[in-house]
Amino acid sequence: MTQTADAAAPVRQPDQKPARRRVHRAWFVAAVTFVTIIGAAAFRSVPGLLIDPLNNEFDWSRGTIGAAVSVNLALYGLTAPFAAALMDRFGIRRVVAVALTVIALGSGLTVWMTAAWQLMLCWGLLVGLGSGSMALAFAATVTNRWFTERRGLVSGILTAASASGQLIFLPLLSWIIDRYDWRPAAVTVALAALAVVPFVWLLLHDHPADVGQKPYGATEFVPKPAPVTGAARRAVSVLLSAARTGPFWLLAGTFAICGASTNGLIQTHFIPAAHDHHMPVQAAASLLAVIGVFDVVGTIASGWFTDRFDARRLLAVYYALRGVSLLFLPLLLAPSVHPPMIFFIVFYGLDWVATVPPTLALCREQYGEDSAIVFGWVLASHQVGAALVAFLGGVARDTFGSYNVVWYASGALCAVAALMALVIRRRAGSVAAATV
Repeated sequence: MTQTADAAAPVRQPDQKPARRRVHRAWFVAAVTFVTIIGAAAFRSVPGLLIDPLNNEFDWSRGTIGAAVSVNLALYGLTAPFAAALMDRFGIRRVVAVALTVIALGSGLTVWMTAAWQLMLCWGLLVGLGSGSMALAFAATVTNRWFTERRGLVSGILTAASASGQLIFLPLLSWIIDRYDWRPAAVTVALAALAVVPFVWLLLHDHPADVGQKPYGATEFVPKPAPVTGAARRAVSVLLSAARTGPFWLLAGTFAICGASTNGLIQTHFIPAAHDHHMPVQAAASLLAVIGVFDVVGTIASGWFTDRFDARRLLAVYYALRGVSLLFLPLLLAPSVHPPMIFFIVFYGLDWVATVPPTLALCREQYGEDSAIVFGWVLASHQVGAALVAFLGGVARDTFGSYNVVWYASGALCAVAALMALVIRRRAGSVAAATV
């Protein structure tokens, strides 16, 4: 006896419900990345809390302690391009797990240090290398591999994690140091780094193909590329190749000015400048914390804008507005906090790293598969710009007796950055929005 095709076909029962739509695995990967970058930002900024305790206990000069912090900051920027290449070679999960372990080792060993070179080794070298391996190039790699839609939004969220880390960890660690000692704070950092490792190993898959999925928003399955050998060589070769193009120098130049006008300028010199105008240090520090709050909002909003508007024009607007605000800052500094200063702080917080999503989008547009490594080098220029202005700002204060020339010069630099952003060429076939 034979059955007809209709009889053989499965019949859906009336009480059957359609399958529930599952959350794409890319969002879990993004969540783990967010938490990891939160930790990296906190670990990198903790040494600043150790300056006074270490000076009091070991009688080390602030210059000696500051040298270790400088090594940490420099490695944070210079490690990023090599970390992106290592992720291409060994996978995201392995590199990040090792980086967290290195941070835990560096932080934990400080409990037994007795000499200044040990501080340089632990907080400067080990924590610097570990946190640099989880810098924004890490966010770029995850975004490029796991998302073809919402890239601007995701890069904005992951960038905001850097500010979130300082908001979450620094008040806690400063409380621990004030109430107990710096050693429990160092142990807390080590344990926090180790606590993230299991989540990274279990949830941070290297590529959507590892779990049989397409990248979020992709219409076709993307096979996992073969591992790329010679990670360090590739990082250097990508730099040499990108350096032969005009857009690289424009992106590196604008991002150097970004670092100069944020980490190098406001983060380093705002509190002493406010104190020059008789504002209490605690009040000035609280204003910086408010910048961190609005930094998160501004960066996520910038990612949303980057998905919809020309990234070059966004950068031009961000830098132009930042420059104008710096020109007004000398008029706003006063012994007390007043509404115009609060407006400046809110605005500067919204603009602080809003430049990152459009810069990432332009790197993607110009350099394709190499964009994460190229952005790592662009990020290194950010740190170089920050370091230069952190030093030159102090020299200017010693020379002129005030910071006014620093604010005006930085405002002019931001105007130059706005013009540089506008002259970046669009690649043939690119679209105005960052979504591709």
